[in-house]
Amino acid sequence: MHGLGNDFVVVDAIRNSYDFDEVATSQKLNDRRFGIGGDGLLLVETGAKAPFRMRMFNPDGSEAEMCGNGVRCVARYLYDEGLSKENPVAIETGAGLLSLEVVGDDVRVDMGRERHLRRDIPMTGEPATAAIGFDIEFSGRRFKASAVSMGNPHCVLFVDSVAGVPLEEWGRAIENHEMFPQRINAHFVEVNSPSELSMRTWERGAGATLACGTGACAVGVVANLAGVTEGEVLIHLPGGDLRIEVVDGGTVFMTGPAEYVYEGDFTI
Repeated sequence: MHGLGNDFVVVDAIRNSYDFDEVATSQKLNDRRFGIGGDGLLLVETGAKAPFRMRMFNPDGSEAEMCGNGVRCVARYLYDEGLSKENPVAIETGAGLLSLEVVGDDVRVDMGRERHLRRDIPMTGEPATAAIGFDIEFSGRRFKASAVSMGNPHCVLFVDSVAGVPLEEWGRAIENHEMFPQRINAHFVEVNSPSELSMRTWERGAGATLACGTGACAVGVVANLAGVTEGEVLIHLPGGDLRIEVVDGGTVFMTGPAEYVYEGDFTI
């Protein structure tokens, strides 16, 4: 399945038991030449705190706390397969419980409240201070950046043109920057208007991707905090558009599509 080109191998672990090693399997299946190919492995499981749980493993085998495009795919799958009789449906993730509603071709997600203290990212510096508008140096240059946690960490930089960003060089430098001991997702943002933004993404453990749902949420939050936008914003990603709403001083809603590519079986 994919959400705006951010694609995943989705395994139904509710109706199909498995005993494979998640790390090695994610590395194998997400390989685009010797496997199925994808930006991550999603396991759809029975939850402990909710009826369902999503686990997400990056192509390098690391487990991500959350994935916005991925969780929309999971909600769509649960709804279409009749596994969930509820709409909205509660899904447990590494970032906590989320409420997702299938609305036509889209899925609307209550992402909960954003967090932007340094301890929430985590990043170096005074833990209780805001990670907004700090200086960061890489590739021989200094930038202003902000960091937000949407259950997973994001670094946001505004640029004049996203097309001119050397994504692999800058993205890799930010992902592995010493300021972020657990690595971080990097997002470069261009302001089109007070209601529209464009962004490009380098994801921790995955590299360049066509879209990042939690990253778009983080971008919407930073744009609101900076006064660039207010409330609702349409964000253009290489794979398509997401609508992000920031309400009640920090609660974030994300709306976007989730689509099927194909179904099949694999043997480990």
